[in-house]
Amino acid sequence: MTDPKPRQVFIQGITQDGKTFRPSDWAERLCGAMSCFRPEGSAGGIGSFIGYSPYCVPQVINGVKCVIVNEKLREIEPMAWDFVINFARDNKLQYSDACLLPDAEPPKD
Repeated sequence: MTDPKPRQVFIQGITQDGKTFRPSDWAERLCGAMSCFRPEGSAGGIGSFIGYSPYCVPQVINGVKCVIVNEKLREIEPMAWDFVINFARDNKLQYSDACLLPDAEPPKD
């Protein structure tokens, strides 16, 4: 049996009272702040490129700006995990835990 995929937290750019969260680039800013948290062995230093961490990425889901936070971030840096979760709570953003579904197997001929 394979290890289950880590859970993810989906932070939506909608407040608990249903308003769109501002500024409009909040997701990119939050993910930019988390960009240094990467898997062990990832390229870093002077030759690395600018990009988001695979553990905290901005997405638009059904027209709503979101941040998807992988539970692995908690293992790598608990304070970073707390920062992201507290950001959602402090700004009264809607968020939910989810689990990725296993990748679909390709159809057999």
